[in-house]
Amino acid sequence: MATNRIGVLTSGGDCAGLNAVIRAVTKRAITEYGWEVYGINDGSHGLLDRPPRYQQLSLSDFSGTVLRLGGTILGSVNSGDPFDFLMPDGSHQDRSEEIIEGYNQLGLDALIAIGGDGSLAILRKLAQQGGWNLIGIPKTIDNDVDLTENAVGYLTAVDVATEALDRLQPTAASHNRVMILEVMGRDHGHIAINAGIAGGADAILIPEIPYDLDRLSTKLEDIRKQEGRTFALIVVAEGVKPVSDSAEAGIGQYLCDRLTDMAGAECRVTVLGHTQRGGIPTPRDRLFGSAFGVHAVDLIAAEKFDRMVAWSSRDCVDVPLADVVGHSHPVDPKSAVVRTARGLGICLGD
Repeated sequence: MATNRIGVLTSGGDCAGLNAVIRAVTKRAITEYGWEVYGINDGSHGLLDRPPRYQQLSLSDFSGTVLRLGGTILGSVNSGDPFDFLMPDGSHQDRSEEIIEGYNQLGLDALIAIGGDGSLAILRKLAQQGGWNLIGIPKTIDNDVDLTENAVGYLTAVDVATEALDRLQPTAASHNRVMILEVMGRDHGHIAINAGIAGGADAILIPEIPYDLDRLSTKLEDIRKQEGRTFALIVVAEGVKPVSDSAEAGIGQYLCDRLTDMAGAECRVTVLGHTQRGGIPTPRDRLFGSAFGVHAVDLIAAEKFDRMVAWSSRDCVDVPLADVVGHSHPVDPKSAVVRTARGLGICLGD
């Protein structure tokens, strides 16, 4: 197969490190292979417009600050399933053939898609329907894409959450308060457990480990009795469910209200939300993003398609996309990171 023109897009929620990937794809494709690189705007939505929305990327686009920027210079979307697309009148339509037509109008020989498990599943389905040559690159701050140790954006999110704990600890100590930090993690608790350990949390709650409010209350009492300390730090992933089904507040506020009643603690809640997605990417997110981008381009040159680039055993590898989509990577309750938390005396709620 003769390759002359490749596309690259970012799909799903934004995160730090995406621009490092786009930069690496562009530099490798142009300098090593002499290909044209088309950046598709706003994920697959850019292929719905007529003409398709894109920008041809050049080396001069990456001579300055792009490597250091958060977000994505191409734009992204995390809504609008092309196979069940919500229309302005409230109806749903299958618009997959429109996206495939947009791809064909650009005359692309292959596509590099940077996305999480949901985005990669949809794009793989489009690729199979349209006969695209597809390479996937994992990105998600939740780090729950299967078969890779790291996804782009995750390490920056952990840094942001850890820094928040570093800032909350002095004010907790100054006012004898329990500070509850709610972090992202709709289904899995990788950010919470890793930032919690790094930031010296006293308790960490994640979706993978059921919790008991009495255990949390006892932990706060133990801190007072055994350490003579009148403040504490608790980290909770947003996906942890309240014990009461009738709870209307987020999990952070729910815990605050319950622990105030049960333990007589003065609690405050901080919800990090989208601050974990933004900001300057850490060096390691830039490194992984760069390695993923280079490897993805080399896979196209080798005509190895329907693959996802991954990080495993200190090396950049690739795995079948078919083995990734439809799966996830939860926190293993028996993993080293959980054993570390328990070894430090951190309460995990069980």
